[in-house]
Amino acid sequence: MQDAPKLTDRQQQILDLVQSAIERTGAPPTRAEIATELGFKSANAAEEHLQALARKGVIELVGGTSRGIRLKSDTLRALNLMRGKQFSLPLPSLAQLTLPLVGRVAAGSPILAQEHIDQTYLMESSMFPRRPDYLLKVRGMSMRDAGIMDGDLLAVQKAKDAKNGQIVVARLGDEVTVKRFKRTRTTIELHPENPDFQTIVVPFGDVDFELEGLAVGLIRNNMMM
Repeated sequence: MQDAPKLTDRQQQILDLVQSAIERTGAPPTRAEIATELGFKSANAAEEHLQALARKGVIELVGGTSRGIRLKSDTLRALNLMRGKQFSLPLPSLAQLTLPLVGRVAAGSPILAQEHIDQTYLMESSMFPRRPDYLLKVRGMSMRDAGIMDGDLLAVQKAKDAKNGQIVVARLGDEVTVKRFKRTRTTIELHPENPDFQTIVVPFGDVDFELEGLAVGLIRNNMMM
């Protein structure tokens, strides 16, 4: 195991904030959200601290998206042992998961029906903040600004309810879609993370709507080659 990098108090604050956001919503925070939460005058200050964390090998920064922050599990494991406590993200163990990869879903049939399973992957449970039930191949770029790209594999935990701000997998008639969830007094709103796409508004009680699960992790498509 690699040695744990030494973090400043501010760097540790930012790392904890990133972990908490991923655990709570399924996506890392933006630079602006970090700046607001920690009282920085601008997003540039948050960016400087993120760059420092990247140089220390704690995170990886992905260009082209405001939420392009990836946690690196080996470094987190070392930090956990050094601090003598558990992070909010469960840390690596020997436990492994066999996760089905769901392809296209036929209308009206369960998302995990056998005919929808393209293949299975054996993965460490420590890769995810919460235990996923399956992987879903992302189609399209509607969640681009959350760092979720066409062809990525989204780790999904089955759920029938969600909190505002969480990234969810929802069924709308014949389509299964990934969006950010918001409940209002009379509707469910499914928000994209790309200005080229429109928010989907679903009235309460709409029989064509069903929540399928919560995003709990993401695997970049080129990592599975």
